[in-house]
Amino acid sequence: MTDISKSFQQFIQSAEFPCVGAKSALARDALSVLEVGEIDSPVSDVEIHRALRAFSDDLDHQSPIVRSFVVIFDGPVELDEEAFEKALWNRLQSLHNLDVVSGNAWSDAVDNDPESPHFSLSIGGEPFFVIGLHPNASRPARRFDKPALVFNSHLQFEKLRADGRFDKMKEIIRKRDAALAGSINPMLNDHGDASEARQYSGRAVDAEWKCPFAHKEVA
Repeated sequence: MTDISKSFQQFIQSAEFPCVGAKSALARDALSVLEVGEIDSPVSDVEIHRALRAFSDDLDHQSPIVRSFVVIFDGPVELDEEAFEKALWNRLQSLHNLDVVSGNAWSDAVDNDPESPHFSLSIGGEPFFVIGLHPNASRPARRFDKPALVFNSHLQFEKLRADGRFDKMKEIIRKRDAALAGSINPMLNDHGDASEARQYSGRAVDAEWKCPFAHKEVA
């Protein structure tokens, strides 16, 4: 295991880190980590897309174990929140473009319009909720030593919602996050209330914010 992967595990294991779902995934060896180059460069996009496709192909939506796919970038570490947000959406747009070229249609379980309250990113037909982490995040829970993107299966969350575990986990996470940051995260919304795209980068955005993502149809 590399030093940065060890650092990420320690970040998740720390007593202050609020996401109990991530802690559970780590404890059950259900975190897949890919280390690549810089987040503001497209050099690693093909590698990320290939690995994410393989991860999604191997998902068992009926399993009680929630798995996550984590991409940790080598840098840059000096990006402010707006620069990180731009880099995040450039990477997600590029992954979508690769998906289109590969002939993968958008998941019919979610909307492809980033303004829709039912939007989730789709890669390989699998819908994902994306969590951005970086050193200069304003929320402590999003503040990791390197830029990183965490991909969580939307369908796995729906399974948790159906069996009643999701709401319990959500409330625990939100209380822990508020205790850590000293305030409730103003960007939190439940799926179906507002577009989750507003939450991906972790930056607090206003009502006028427009997601810099464009869905493309498979030819």
